[in-house]
Amino acid sequence: MAKKFDKKFDKDFNEKWHGHMYGCHHAGAGYGLGFIGAAVYFISQATTFWMGVLGFLKALVWPAYIVYGLLKIMGL
Repeated sequence: MAKKFDKKFDKDFNEKWHGHMYGCHHAGAGYGLGFIGAAVYFISQATTFWMGVLGFLKALVWPAYIVYGLLKIMGL
């Protein structure tokens, strides 16, 4: 026989573990597409193998470039 859980416990469990994760999937998809685009851009601009490796590393941290550019534009 299956054990019945207390409804309050079940509600708290769902809010704590499942409710938080719903918004993260879209951010992951956006980061993934941004990574692919940044990798293609940075690697296509590379003139040597090591510049291509550097381009790949830049593609991993592309959100930092966006934040830096926005802060620079805002003058902060």
